[in-house]
Amino acid sequence: MAMEDEERHTAVVTTDTTASNKGGDVGESGACIDRQPDTVVQPAGLNQTAGRGSRIRPGAPAATGIRVLKQRNMKRNGSRGCVTRKTRFGSRERDWLKGDTKRGCLCLYGGTVDPQPSASTPQTDLQLVLCSTSTTVEELCAQRDGRGLYVQLHGDLLRRLDSSERPLQILYDYLASMGYADAVRVQQEAANSDLSCLIRFYSEHPVNPDQQERTLLKGVFSVRKGKTQLHKWAERKVILCGTCLIVASVKDSLTGKLHILPLVGGKVEEVKRRQHCLMFSSAGSQAQTYFVNFDTLTDFQRWHRQASKVVSQTVSMVDLSCYSLEAVPEYLFYCQDITHLNLRHNFMSVQGPGGLLNLPRFSQLKSLNLSHNRLGVFPECVCDIVTLTELNLSCNNIHTVPLQTGNLHSLQTLCLDGNHLSSLPDELGVLSQLSSLGLSFNSFSHVPVVLERLSAVDKLAMAGNRVETLELCSLARMSHVKNIDLRLNGLRRVKSESLEAVTQLTQLDLRDNCLHSLDLSSICNLETLHCQRNQLGALTLSGFTLRMLHASSNRLTTVNVYPVPNQLTYMELSQNLLEYLPDWVCDCRKIEMLDITHNLLSELPSRLFNSLSLRKLLAGNNCLQRVPDLLDHVPLEALDLQHNKLTQLPESLFYKALNLKSLNVSANSLESIPPSSQSEESLSTLQELYLSGNNLNENCGALLAGHHNLRVLHVAYNQMLSFPASKLSKLELLEELNLSGNKLKTIPSTVSSCKRLHTLIAHSNHVTVFPEILNLPEIKLVDLSCNELTEIQLPDSLPPTLQELDLTGNSGLMLEHKTLNLFSHITTLKLDQKCASTAGDSLSVSTPWNHGYSEMSGQRNKLCVSVLTVDHFGDGVEACYGIFDGDRNEEVPRLLQCTMGDVLCEELQHSSVDRVYMCNTFLTSHRKLGMAGQKLGASALLCYVHRNLSDPGGSLSLTVANVGTCQAVLCRDGRPVPLSKVYSLENCVEEMERVKLSKAIITEDNKVSGVTCCSRLLGCSYLSPWVLPKPWVQTEPLCVQDKFLILGNRALFEWVSYQEAVCTVQAVGDPRAAAKKLCTLAQSYGCKDNIGAVVVSLHVGEDSCTCEPTVVSAPEPRAPPPAPAPVTVTPGPGDAAALSSSSGVASEFNSETSASEVGSEAGSTASDEQQSSGLAPRPERRCSLHPATSLCGIMVPGSAGAGPHPGLFQRQPSCATFSSNQSDNGLDSDDEAPLEGVISNGSRLEVEVDIHCCAFQLRSASSDSSRDFDSEKQSSDFGSARTRRQNSVVVSATNGCLLAVCGREIADLKKSPSTSSLFVKKLSNGSVVAPEDSHNLIEVALEAPKKKSGYFTAPAQQDPEDQLIVPPSLEQEVREQLRGQSPAPSSAPVWDHPHPPVFTSNLVPGPGPTPILQQEVYDTAL
Repeated sequence: MAMEDEERHTAVVTTDTTASNKGGDVGESGACIDRQPDTVVQPAGLNQTAGRGSRIRPGAPAATGIRVLKQRNMKRNGSRGCVTRKTRFGSRERDWLKGDTKRGCLCLYGGTVDPQPSASTPQTDLQLVLCSTSTTVEELCAQRDGRGLYVQLHGDLLRRLDSSERPLQILYDYLASMGYADAVRVQQEAANSDLSCLIRFYSEHPVNPDQQERTLLKGVFSVRKGKTQLHKWAERKVILCGTCLIVASVKDSLTGKLHILPLVGGKVEEVKRRQHCLMFSSAGSQAQTYFVNFDTLTDFQRWHRQASKVVSQTVSMVDLSCYSLEAVPEYLFYCQDITHLNLRHNFMSVQGPGGLLNLPRFSQLKSLNLSHNRLGVFPECVCDIVTLTELNLSCNNIHTVPLQTGNLHSLQTLCLDGNHLSSLPDELGVLSQLSSLGLSFNSFSHVPVVLERLSAVDKLAMAGNRVETLELCSLARMSHVKNIDLRLNGLRRVKSESLEAVTQLTQLDLRDNCLHSLDLSSICNLETLHCQRNQLGALTLSGFTLRMLHASSNRLTTVNVYPVPNQLTYMELSQNLLEYLPDWVCDCRKIEMLDITHNLLSELPSRLFNSLSLRKLLAGNNCLQRVPDLLDHVPLEALDLQHNKLTQLPESLFYKALNLKSLNVSANSLESIPPSSQSEESLSTLQELYLSGNNLNENCGALLAGHHNLRVLHVAYNQMLSFPASKLSKLELLEELNLSGNKLKTIPSTVSSCKRLHTLIAHSNHVTVFPEILNLPEIKLVDLSCNELTEIQLPDSLPPTLQELDLTGNSGLMLEHKTLNLFSHITTLKLDQKCASTAGDSLSVSTPWNHGYSEMSGQRNKLCVSVLTVDHFGDGVEACYGIFDGDRNEEVPRLLQCTMGDVLCEELQHSSVDRVYMCNTFLTSHRKLGMAGQKLGASALLCYVHRNLSDPGGSLSLTVANVGTCQAVLCRDGRPVPLSKVYSLENCVEEMERVKLSKAIITEDNKVSGVTCCSRLLGCSYLSPWVLPKPWVQTEPLCVQDKFLILGNRALFEWVSYQEAVCTVQAVGDPRAAAKKLCTLAQSYGCKDNIGAVVVSLHVGEDSCTCEPTVVSAPEPRAPPPAPAPVTVTPGPGDAAALSSSSGVASEFNSETSASEVGSEAGSTASDEQQSSGLAPRPERRCSLHPATSLCGIMVPGSAGAGPHPGLFQRQPSCATFSSNQSDNGLDSDDEAPLEGVISNGSRLEVEVDIHCCAFQLRSASSDSSRDFDSEKQSSDFGSARTRRQNSVVVSATNGCLLAVCGREIADLKKSPSTSSLFVKKLSNGSVVAPEDSHNLIEVALEAPKKKSGYFTAPAQQDPEDQLIVPPSLEQEVREQLRGQSPAPSSAPVWDHPHPPVFTSNLVPGPGPTPILQQEVYDTAL
């Protein structure tokens, strides 16, 4: 319908096509012109129906085959405002794409750049070009009368395409490099408007907004050129921009020729004989002069003042990096004093005005940066700039270095990193002043011989090459080289055939190679050695001058150093196979830091522990059973002994190590801790104490009181029954307290004495009374989840610093209105959702899984981890779980949380192959990130539980896909089964090689361009092709032995091993408490970053069947569900009512920060739903392994569960803001009982609920209705449960609330995981009425417009007073009155209307057939 309306309004302007050529010319691209033009140009979004009659006749030349359509209201930049595919393509476009995947659509943008386009501002410069992969730029420009085409990647640099390049092929290659494998899908994605944030083509060079920002002054004034009277005065536009005066050749326009006058070093003088006139003169022998006459004295003084500042400047350093330049601006050549010129990240050409051939005109140039310019060859012209001392030609695809480089006798620094060099010319040997030579990430197979002649070079940077053998004898001949970097070379051998000593080398970096043994004893003056992440089994060094040794992540069983390294201060031997420490370690006199974690040590030498120099000792994750006694005072400041087998600590630990600031003895078997001192007066300076995971009881509280300087105290998961109140009051400096996982019944009231306390975590206890902590002035986070709270006593006002309060898992907690109002200002409030429901609702769906999750921000100010948890995904027999880690950004994880489930739903409609739909889900989500994904990124993991295709009757499979460092672990028979692949450079050799081959610069901390350690992410598109969004996909059939699934981010599994995580969850049982424990343990082990964990409990197998016989029962009263789902409330100041997406059970959404502020173009789909009044009978209880024989969620017309208000349903974004300006239907909040789990602050309702969990239930009232449905069901297959039904009504049970849904939209609702909403009645004063039969209300939003204040905002709703409300007491009477009436179906809504009406109906439940209101609903998802 919408397509036909648009075709009728299409205006077509065609070029002359009357010319004919009987012979049927063949264009240069190979397309036969007599059948169809190879290129068709038209604005995107309009149909060609009106132009079908003027289709090109046989023999028409290609140049006259252009069809250009004027476009109205065309929006761009990949937003939801863009035209959808339905309105983009007409029959002409579809016919063009059919049958040939080498054809496609190309979007061409004009020269106007709007970085933040408005949805209300039309863009008329976007055209849709139909062409083929063989169409060249020259052909496109010839048919369009254009000058050229430009391509822009990731909203960054613009490059002019060569005439022989093929734009559509470039686009297809880009999509293929992302990960799209199917040619048809590539063809479809190429025409998607969202793709413009990744790759965009321009028909002309856009105006650079940066240059506009540099404009200081501008105006139209009288101008005369030259000092003579030969030139006349004329009105011209004059601009003072940067250091130049720009004069346009025509009045009030910049479209003509621009005259640029450089002012640096020139003159600005007042003309005495003419009022308000200035004379501008440039410097140099070819100086020019312009006279500008101003209209007012104010303009004259302003221009004189600004221009005088510019003239007085002395420009010696010019930075023109990242400007998409093809040539150096001409005016710069007149600045003779330029010494430093930065042209990095441009597209400089060698020929032409301003090309590189003109660079020798800079007579004083000393530093030149031409890196990242796609030069392809070494520009020989720079060899003529004899004054150069620094030259950077990195990342230019250079294969050879010319002989003329030897002419640069003053050169001191030469950077040639990231090229394809395999050799250097001997002429470089004459560069006697060259001291720094960068050859990293090239193709050298050996160290260049010419280095032996470069006597001034002291550092050799050759990381990322192909040197497999290092000969120490060659290094001995390089007597000047002191520092060598040979990282990432695939180095296999270090040969030392001669006895000649290498005396000059002091620093050697051999990280990330393939060495099995290493003997460097001949390098007698070695000071620093890096050999991490090799396969070393033995290491031999000289200890004469050794200061730092880094040898972690190897297979070392011993380390030989001779003589004893008396200068050694730092040694890292973690993650090896050491069973004992070498004796020489204890003899080191200056060692300050020793890291021996993750080894096989069973004891520590007493001499080491009593060292007088050791300040930091890390010995965790070993097999230590005891710690040596301290014999004397030691300077030890940090001691880590976690994950050992300790049963006690030295008695004298705290009063012999008086400088001890941090102690971590978590995950041991301690039953007590030593006293802080031998007397009552304590001298302890301990600030951080981690005691989690031991066997400590309440007696340790008295011993802790002696540490008056404690800031952080973790005693989680011990055996404490209480904490002495008098002892806690002495810890006045305490800032963070974790008492989780004990057996505490109360938190001592003396906690109020800890005035600096900002974090209290005490989940998983037996606390019944809320502690007196809300009067603390600095309290920020309180976690009392999984306890036994029943009430909360609050002060009159809460501290403004309180940001997060978690009260989930307290089933007996009842909150009054006053309490809820006090909590209204808290940024993140997590509560259990206690929504009244029928017993049938709570038992209608039983799935063989349930989940719990936890997120902790750690010591960061913001939470950059989000989770997605959907127990009822699709048809209810599936589930979807995900976790997203943005590292240091929270925008991308939030966007993925809102969109990824919906994208998966869409992809499942197109393919049933796991690798195909999972890969496309990730790639589409990457595209939907829009502008936010250009510079920001996130690791992502998605788990999809579904039926096995080979056994659709019962068995289940788990499909996992991930990018980045988020991981999934399945517990099978008590053992961990990793399902994901860690895409980090340190963990994946294949990815490291791929990134190296693409010539990325990998920094010393193994980060791509110093940004991220991940080689695959969603977002960070500016790092393409080094960082890709293509995921790892694996499908694992589930069996009875599979007990649970753990999802976690990098921080979790970096501190908690797979086996420990599995054992932890097994010991706890409850998924929510288990997820909490995993995050708490990671923090206790030392994690400071954001942590996220999802635990999914699986009950797969016949034993888990929960089916029961079909029983027709009378309506039952509503009862609360047995396991209430938590709700997270995140109020935001100034918002009317912000309902944030919870895509987990209680995922918080920070109201202070909205991802829309970064300009993201992500969209999500959800469903607005309407409640049905009247009580439904208790349905047959079915399990997911044995589903009902009917289509899940379909209800027979006329059954008792049919709702009286079929409404308009539209897929809308998951994160919506609902208006509270509703009618109260005569009710007042004072007459209502206090509500549970709802926030009310008088005028706003701000509750965050789970809108990703919607279950569709079968509700049958009688056997007749069941038989009717079964007869209808016989023609449909259960496996294709996503097909739509028009003549039926769906009743959905979400949190115990009934919902009537137009049966036509069943499939769309099932496809979207974002299909539940908050079913509560909001009164005019902001309070809430429980969802009862007489109060049915739906928030209807056709499409939520995007605003700067948040993701999505729903429009104000209409007053529902005119809707039919049938109380239960009058239900039978109303049915009898309306039984004979025949309701007329409402007409289809007008979708162009900004506010579609709310449809009402007089349908009531009855025994007879009930007419069904049919509505046409369009999918608004892009």
